[in-house]
Amino acid sequence: MLVLTRKVDESIILGKNIEVKVLGIDEGKIKIGISAPKDVEIYRKEIYLEIQEENKEASTHKQNIDQLKDLFKK
Repeated sequence: MLVLTRKVDESIILGKNIEVKVLGIDEGKIKIGISAPKDVEIYRKEIYLEIQEENKEASTHKQNIDQLKDLFKK
């Protein structure tokens, strides 16, 4: 893990076209802004993990439905 120190209005660049900028610091919270192309998906980590779990569950349900369909074909 790369650890950087940034002050308000300072940025880091990821790749060639993603900028992460510190917008403010207040009461222990850091406000950041992210500039990226529209095709780059950006999620808070907890939301990303929820999406991954839901996709995993949906995949399992699809497999179960496919198995049921196969049973009725016989």
